[in-house]
Amino acid sequence: MAIKWSSELELGIPVIDSQHHRIVEYINMLSHAQQSKSRAELFNVLDELVDYALSHFAFEENLMEESGYPFTNAHKKVHRLFARRVANFRQRAKAGDDITVELLHVLKAWLINHIKCDDRDYADAVKANLLEATKRAKARKGSWFNRLFG
Repeated sequence: MAIKWSSELELGIPVIDSQHHRIVEYINMLSHAQQSKSRAELFNVLDELVDYALSHFAFEENLMEESGYPFTNAHKKVHRLFARRVANFRQRAKAGDDITVELLHVLKAWLINHIKCDDRDYADAVKANLLEATKRAKARKGSWFNRLFG
């Protein structure tokens, strides 16, 4: 039931691709917890996954805002809905429900769809903004005036 990372999941934004790859690793760790039937491992990995995903969402949203991506608010809404859905799984698990199979199915389907559709939509805007920022930084560094007075 593990997800295998592939180039299909890459957006061409190394920092985001790295974060997405880490989320895939967390999902695979959840799969291991499900196979080992360890509730302690399940809760530990689930907590780490949620914390990491929320951090990733904030980072991603910041990149979208900085790039002027016009659908940032809609993307934020998708992130919030997902976070609520995972929080619901967490509550059910703490109440004693065996949610691992359902949770793994939801996480895998959501992540792959989210990357291939929602995230792919903002990728060009973010890449263009990052390229411009890099050019501006190089221009500031390279200027003799900035080196002398900067």
